[in-house]
Parts: sequence; structure tokens; C-alpha cells
Amino acid sequence: MSTTDTKQFSVEHLRMDTGRRRSMRVLLSVPIIVTGKSGAPKKEFTEETRTLVVNAHGALLTLAERQLNGDRVIISNKATQKSVECRIVYVGAVQAGKAQMGIEFEKPFPTFWQIDFPPEDWVVPEN
Repeated sequence: MSTTDTKQFSVEHLRMDTGRRRSMRVLLSVPIIVTGKSGAPKKEFTEETRTLVVNAHGALLTLAERQLNGDRVIISNKATQKSVECRIVYVGAVQAGKAQMGIEFEKPFPTFWQIDFPPEDWVVPEN
């Protein structure tokens, strides 16, 4: 597959995938504290980090503490002092001692990040 074919496939894939997201993703660095249990036996940990991406259903963040899909953690927003229980739904490869992790709120919580999400019918223009 040529570079042109790869770009075309990627663009087509993105166009087909637009309806699959439950809520708009926003690139936003929010200072948070993650608490939970890790290892065997499970030991409590607390780690300060920042989000990479947020949405009404959770976030993408980096953690040094090892977690597995399905593990439960508590995310605390340092600015608002609000906390919410989450489930790890994605664990990426470790880079520079940290792994990207996707977390999902138990219930949608669009006000947790203290931002206004774009309306459902907002369409990003195509190039």
C-alpha cells in the first residue's frame, strides 16, 4: 500500500467512524490525582498526573503505576476537588516509564472537567 493509499484509507476510516463516539473528545491537560490499588498483593497508590484528552465519559491520561483493563481507580480533579470512580478501559505501551490509559466514568459526568462540550450536532469541516 502506497503512502497515498494509506492516507486515503485513514481519511475514509475516520469519515466512517464519526458516529461511533459517545461524546466529543477535547485535548485538555487537567491536573488530577489518581488513587487505586496495584500489584499483587494489591497495594494502595496515589499518583499526580494530567489528562491528555477528556470527554463526557472519561479521559486519556498517563500513569507510572501499572494498571490492568478493568481495574478501578478514583480520579480527583485538583482544581475543583471533585472525585469520581472510574474503570480502566485501555492500557497502552509503556514509554518513558509511563503508560497511556483510558479511563471511563461509572456514569457520564460531562461537568467533571469544568468545560462546555460542543453540541452533539457540531460537525468538524472536512479538508
